[in-house]
Amino acid sequence: MTRGAAGGTGVLDVGEGVIRVLLIGCGDVALRTADLLRPRARLYGLTRRPEDATKLRQHGIVPIVGDLDQLSTLQRLRPAPFAVLHFAPPPSDGRDDPRTRKLVAALARARSIPRRFVYISTSGVYGDCAGAHVDERHPRRAQTPRARRRVAAEDLLRDWARRYGVALSILRAPGIYAPTRLPLERIRQGTPVLQPDDDVFTNHIHADDLARATVAALFRGRPNRAYNVTDDAQMKMGGWFDMVADAFHLPRPPRVSWEEAEQRIAPMLLSFMSESRRLSNGRMKGELRVRLRYPLPQDLLREVAPRDLKKQLALPL
Repeated sequence: MTRGAAGGTGVLDVGEGVIRVLLIGCGDVALRTADLLRPRARLYGLTRRPEDATKLRQHGIVPIVGDLDQLSTLQRLRPAPFAVLHFAPPPSDGRDDPRTRKLVAALARARSIPRRFVYISTSGVYGDCAGAHVDERHPRRAQTPRARRRVAAEDLLRDWARRYGVALSILRAPGIYAPTRLPLERIRQGTPVLQPDDDVFTNHIHADDLARATVAALFRGRPNRAYNVTDDAQMKMGGWFDMVADAFHLPRPPRVSWEEAEQRIAPMLLSFMSESRRLSNGRMKGELRVRLRYPLPQDLLREVAPRDLKKQLALPL
């Protein structure tokens, strides 16, 4: 495939022939990325669940069973790939990312160091920006433990890439959406959102567009470079929930003050409601030449909501 992988043409025409690509963390976005790459790449995927091997093979991935929490299980990573795509999140506690530390230790023992490395990070590394427009030059001021672990992983990978001459791309992704990744259950449960005066700007990217950006970064990313991977929308969180509710003919979520939210909303969701920023995607479009398939979330909702409603209408009352 030489057309359309990143929204342009020729993104895979790099004169490498069939290349070896190692995927770390074979979840939804990784599998979408594999589907874009497999016509021109020999794909390997690290999974700690042997039962996932069949699913990986269906996407053209040779499964490698290993656990990022146990360095001794990563011996099979020694056959050096051309590139590594790192989708795995840090652990759910601690201040560091020992999984990424173990990964680069295992890669350092390989026959040769990979030439390219793409790390899927989070826009949470910027912290609360009070609704300001944020590009990649903005200081990282992570406020949550989750985002601080991502900062630690970014710093570790930057140092490692400089030391070994690896072309590292860091993709800072916001909230990922897809037909199966919409906040429908929260809306049906009546989870409140902030009233307009307290509401925060939020950012999104469709899972397919994140996969396309990953492919583009693999071949076009500049060394040791960060990219905001986000769509063109600039909306507040309450507006996003209202939009999804309207598309699926569900009641809009109730609006509450910040004081009420602290009493009624789970801490994880509340942490997202405490940060406001509007990400710039100019570098992604200019350097990676990514053309978004879903520039706005409305583009997806127009596709999936009618089908979902038909299914609902077909159900017996």
